[in-house]
Amino acid sequence: MPTRSGYAAREIGEPDYAMTVERGRRDRWLRMDDAALLKECVEERYRASGPGGQRRNKVETAARLRHPRSGLAAQGEESRYLAENRRRAVRRLRERIALELRSPFDLTSPPVVPELEAQRTPGGGLGVNQSNPSYPIIVATLLDAVEAAGGSYATAARALGLTTSRLLRFLRSDPAIQRSVSNGKP
Repeated sequence: MPTRSGYAAREIGEPDYAMTVERGRRDRWLRMDDAALLKECVEERYRASGPGGQRRNKVETAARLRHPRSGLAAQGEESRYLAENRRRAVRRLRERIALELRSPFDLTSPPVVPELEAQRTPGGGLGVNQSNPSYPIIVATLLDAVEAAGGSYATAARALGLTTSRLLRFLRSDPAIQRSVSNGKP
């Protein structure tokens, strides 16, 4: 399991610390279907509080997923139904993997990421949104490039074959990415 300079596996709500893993491993986790990623997790079920009636208060419908290999965790507890909460937790875990795990990125010879190439537009932009299954791996790749460029968006955009304005527009389109970049850890 990758280590985080003395920090144990991160719990929900703990401060973020950038963690580096090998590209192949992180990308494999992001490309897995929900069932395969769920198999790699330890699932905890618990009772969520709040509105939802008697069923929500008496039945363990909330789900917390811990991914031991990455040390990340995510939870879903909004719905009255375990299956829906489990789907939300898997989606959130995938987002956390993309936002928090960095992989080495060579700016002079960037890796070819098929998902990124498929979403590239002729004008030097990206045509992808959050509902696209490729979204997490594209976000992870862009954040790797920005980190490798030392925070220089122009250098990262050039290495990715994007325009600087399109890269910035994409990074600003998602509040979670904005928080990740503004906290000083792409």
